[in-house]
Amino acid sequence: MKCDAKAFSKLYEQVYQDLYRYELCLMRDPHEAEDAVSAAVLSAYEHIHKLRKEEAFKSWIFTILSNICKKRLKQVAKEGIQQTEDFFPEGQVEGIHEEDVGLAMDVRNAFFILSEEEQMIVGLSVFGGYNSTEIGKILSLKPGTVRVKRSRALEKMQCVLDGRIFYE
Repeated sequence: MKCDAKAFSKLYEQVYQDLYRYELCLMRDPHEAEDAVSAAVLSAYEHIHKLRKEEAFKSWIFTILSNICKKRLKQVAKEGIQQTEDFFPEGQVEGIHEEDVGLAMDVRNAFFILSEEEQMIVGLSVFGGYNSTEIGKILSLKPGTVRVKRSRALEKMQCVLDGRIFYE
């Protein structure tokens, strides 16, 4: 596909919020998420000629972002770096009920119990609004497999939220 900067910008404009939300969900750190999205956008722009159909841009750039995320998470795990960002930065808790903050923390903790693949599936589904066919294209899985894995991942999260211990 031939694409100039203006056309690329138009395509990117349609997905940038989903890219950031998805990456923030996985990386847990706003700066890391911004860096990963920037790297994905740069890579996508450099390789736009490899994209065959404009309609596939969204899943194509999410695939690039997923691959960058996987590399960064492996690097972080390898180096043993602990990310200690608070879920709610100081000053953002005002006006929010304590129960809501507690629930948000519980949901976040349940999400991070999931495997990397499960996090990606749930993240793309819940935060990105993608259906099983689109997620399957992004992660190279069959739509039925995506639906099963999403269901099981949400079930795991529910077990954690209900206070039950989940063993694989």
